[in-house]
Amino acid sequence: MSLAEKRSATVWQRLPIFPLPNVQLFPHALLPLHVFEPRYRDLVRDALAGAKLIALASLEKGFESDYHGRPAVRTVIGVGELIGHESLADGRSNILLRGVARARIDRELPAEHAYRIVDATELTDAYPSDPGGARDTLVLLAEQLARKLPSGGDTLRELAKSQPELGPLVDVLTAALVTDPDDRQSLLETVDVGARADRVGGEIATILTRLTASEGPAN
Repeated sequence: MSLAEKRSATVWQRLPIFPLPNVQLFPHALLPLHVFEPRYRDLVRDALAGAKLIALASLEKGFESDYHGRPAVRTVIGVGELIGHESLADGRSNILLRGVARARIDRELPAEHAYRIVDATELTDAYPSDPGGARDTLVLLAEQLARKLPSGGDTLRELAKSQPELGPLVDVLTAALVTDPDDRQSLLETVDVGARADRVGGEIATILTRLTASEGPAN
């Protein structure tokens, strides 16, 4: 698919959002969360009884003064499917979300619940002319990094092999390897898959350089 060719986007109405500071949910990635606030206990309960969809929205900077209200969130969000739920004795729960799409908030609906609800439209990936070549490069970089890691190398290899298409591969590698929240949000907002691949490839190269330097000079 070229940058000019995009499939029809999904539109979600009445999508519940879970606003969190410095957390992003990427398509195809898994995100475990511990739910303890009453409003988000309600959100999880209603999601389990309904479409099992929850969107993760990153809070804008300066949210602290209005955290318990309706502070501003970034407009690009990660839509997730609730695939795991563990109830705890005191009403808290552990949940597991699997990312299904990136989306843009069209509007926030008037308050009907303690948690927040939006209408949102999917942001569809726009692919470069040679996605196979870009994917091969990322898989090679991931393999090189796996060899350098003191632990978790096999997990990284399996992660890279798990996604045969470039867009999903970039997203799972981003979720696993990119740690800066601003960089993660920027990558979530980028629909140009080639640009995302270049940035994540650069991130892996930087990690490789750092690990190689820490090994010291070869004897």
